[in-house]
Amino acid sequence: MTLDQFKYIYFLGIGGIGMSALARWFRVNGYSVAGYDKTATGLTEALQAEGMAIHFTEDVNEIPAAFRENATETLVIYTPAVPKTHAEYIFLTENGFTLQKRSQVLGLLAGQMKTVGVAGTHGKTTTSSMVAHILRDAGVNCAAFLGGITNNYGTNFLLNDPAEDLRSVVCVVEADEFDRSFLTLFPHLAIVTSTDADHLDIYGAHDAVLESFGQFVSQIEPDGTLFMKKGLSLADQTKAAVRKYSLEEGDYYSQNLRIQNAAFVFDLVHPNGIISDIHLIVPGFHNVENAVAASAVALKLGVSAEAIRLALNTYRGVRRRFEYILKTDKVVFIDDYAHHPAEVQAFLSSVKALYPDRELTAVFQPHLFSRTRDFADGFAESLSLADNVILLDIYPARELPIEGVTSELIFKNVTSKTKKRCTKAELVDILQEMKPSLLVTIGAGDIDQQLPTIKNVLEYQ
Repeated sequence: MTLDQFKYIYFLGIGGIGMSALARWFRVNGYSVAGYDKTATGLTEALQAEGMAIHFTEDVNEIPAAFRENATETLVIYTPAVPKTHAEYIFLTENGFTLQKRSQVLGLLAGQMKTVGVAGTHGKTTTSSMVAHILRDAGVNCAAFLGGITNNYGTNFLLNDPAEDLRSVVCVVEADEFDRSFLTLFPHLAIVTSTDADHLDIYGAHDAVLESFGQFVSQIEPDGTLFMKKGLSLADQTKAAVRKYSLEEGDYYSQNLRIQNAAFVFDLVHPNGIISDIHLIVPGFHNVENAVAASAVALKLGVSAEAIRLALNTYRGVRRRFEYILKTDKVVFIDDYAHHPAEVQAFLSSVKALYPDRELTAVFQPHLFSRTRDFADGFAESLSLADNVILLDIYPARELPIEGVTSELIFKNVTSKTKKRCTKAELVDILQEMKPSLLVTIGAGDIDQQLPTIKNVLEYQ
């Protein structure tokens, strides 16, 4: 299959962060784009403003006639989150349309360029956006398909400049292990940040997760390079060169790490020297490590040390990744997308290091019944780093409830000084009463919808 055989591109689940990036690529490159999603969001509104026809009712008749009546010229891209019982999915599968998963199409696009695939159970969105920002800031012709909205560019998609030879273009791709999506990629360079157990509703066991990552690195081009966090066991599963990185040791690492004015400053050691005095606007020990990995790739692609330092000094992060919502002398409010115990631990450790003299209050919304069941003890341990914990109900996302699985599984083992369970509706009143000076909200569900209200409460307390 080649993309030039299609004129119309129809998305089932167009509002997803990865799907919307693909939609933008096709729209910019002259295709007619339309799609369905279950609910309207700021992202779907932005796509509509760019000229895409989007509807939110499960109805075959809502598919534009030009798409519906030209099956051979229409490519349908769908997300696995769309159920097989969906009326439009059934119509499209039964009437001769070509259907492809998002990951399959992304693999086709990326395969035309020199691909940098950034994989890992944690850190891939920030690390891939750092790579893309360094390259863009340094003047490298690149495209990027990211899993979050970058604060530098206000988008999850960067379009490359036209090029006669697409292999001269670097394509930065967030390589997602969910549903084994990253196995459609055959990157020239790859980063693997972590291989912890996650998505066990898909994989079943950690061994299957590790097997999938092993297959991913086996697909790196033989003359390419794997940049792997030190301690992972993937080196013998790839024919590519292997370079290791971490916070404190490896082929690439940080040294002289210090905190200045609530920001992380460090020197980056690499095989050919040191990049001194990198200031990260986006703080966090984990983000320093992500910056080390991103810099390693940039150096391999020929970006100068000085260009890397300047780019990292201006990197402003990704929405919902260590994002400051409010920062005054009186109160600090930070939001983060963390939804795995290791991510929560890394986030809270960094917040405590930045603000050692403030009492830390953490609001956590668990994501998925299966993830809560599988990692309840880990969540309890990591959340206990906070002085005060407020635990919300589980956000179900794509799952139906599992009998006996509630946030109580986490709550009962939290050892913080104080802890509360509440609903989202009760949260604001509780915060008004507590008047925290250092507050964080954590989770991959819809907790972010509460941020404006919480900010308003904290500003006027």
